[in-house]
Amino acid sequence: MNSLNRALLAAGKLAVETSKPSAQKPTRILQIGDGNFLRAFVDWMVDVANGAGLMNGEVIIAQPLERGIAELMKAQDQLFTVLLRGVQNGQPVQSKRLVSCVKDTLNPYAQWDAMLATMRDPALRFVVSNTTEAGIAYVEEARVEGTCPANFPAKVTALLLERFQAFGGSPESGLVFLPCELIEANGSKLKRYVLQFAEAWQLPAGFAAWVEQHNVFCNTLVDRIVPGFPAAEAEALYAEFGYRDPLTVAAEPFLLWVVEGPARLAEELPLHQAGLDVVWTDDLQPYRTRKVRILNGAHTASSLASFCAGLDTVREMTEDPVVSKYLDKVMFDEIVPFVPLPDAERKAYAATIMERFANPHIRHELISIALNSVSKWQVRVLPTVKDYAAKYGKAPAGLSFSLAALLHFYHGTFTANGEYEGRRAQGAYPIKDNADILAIMNAAWSGAADPAQVAATLLADTRLWGEDLTKVPGLAEQTAAALARIEAAGVKTAMSEL
Repeated sequence: MNSLNRALLAAGKLAVETSKPSAQKPTRILQIGDGNFLRAFVDWMVDVANGAGLMNGEVIIAQPLERGIAELMKAQDQLFTVLLRGVQNGQPVQSKRLVSCVKDTLNPYAQWDAMLATMRDPALRFVVSNTTEAGIAYVEEARVEGTCPANFPAKVTALLLERFQAFGGSPESGLVFLPCELIEANGSKLKRYVLQFAEAWQLPAGFAAWVEQHNVFCNTLVDRIVPGFPAAEAEALYAEFGYRDPLTVAAEPFLLWVVEGPARLAEELPLHQAGLDVVWTDDLQPYRTRKVRILNGAHTASSLASFCAGLDTVREMTEDPVVSKYLDKVMFDEIVPFVPLPDAERKAYAATIMERFANPHIRHELISIALNSVSKWQVRVLPTVKDYAAKYGKAPAGLSFSLAALLHFYHGTFTANGEYEGRRAQGAYPIKDNADILAIMNAAWSGAADPAQVAATLLADTRLWGEDLTKVPGLAEQTAAALARIEAAGVKTAMSEL
């Protein structure tokens, strides 16, 4: 079978949607993040807009970590396939698109000079990122000339400094940042940390003013479920496509991108003109609260418990009689009532989310949702827990159980090669999170046999949650009791007893 390459695209006899091959377009977007989500979200949208003749621009992707897909992308001429499948308005929807808008994929740790060169391109206008919820944070780091910084805001500072020097701080050389990390005020926080690095590094006079006055850091909200590579169907899909593509990304048809920023910028990135649900607004908070609490909150509150109960996918979660009842409880009894929208609207959105969870065409692995679960629980679930406790005087039982399940999931050991692993009935599984968080979890579990003591220690640790969770009424007691029951009887039995 054919390998994927530009010659195959130019031949034009593929069983997928494509944009017509054309002369090289200017690089309009630097994308810091090579994961499934951005490729099936931003890159897919840019390709659609290019294909519709509404946009004329390419994307350069940069790996956020030393390990990434740069070499795989180069091997197939920067092409990959996005497969959308789902149900909309009761009707099945499917599309297959070969995305061709990526010009290059860089490993900045090995190609820092090439990364800096992107900043000297006057056509560059937008910077998109997705470095997970933990990515936008200030971590003290010295500036080393000629070396890629490890911290994401430090990278951005170094890149902006290169652009500032290349164009003499001209107003028109400023960039528009569209961070897709799922934290509140993502653009505002990124800007604050860039300015903090500028001060710490004692950068040239005028740089901070240029960042402040001529660069735009938009707060954004993204929504599309992207489970990633459909491994179980790969060979059958390759036969449909007419080529092999190990970078294929499966996603749902639903999409929403809300950008809080100047409306004039929408015309520079005219994705909405291609019929895509991209909203520019002066207040994204209502959109964010709805999405983060209902969609992401329900995901995070149920995924680790479901995985430890022996399930592997979100769809299985909706079909299992015990877990689906738990999911329904936390969704409609504990989460939805605390979303500040009219009751009918928030219930309708939640019902839509449940339909999306049950999408028969999406294999969304629970273990992939588990990445960086501590920061996710803090952002997505804790605000609802605190609102519930403020109204009723104690934390909700279902969401307290989700925290107990999280602590149980993180009950692991370090392997000989330094990986942190947990174990369920089906065998060992990887636990992926910040190294400091894994060390804290391991120390708590290694130092105590009593689950109640583990819960008390970890809930009080402000390094994990940004605050002492034992001060949330009833949360520590319910979490400790649930954790003890999980350790004694298993997740599913403990869950059924709720």
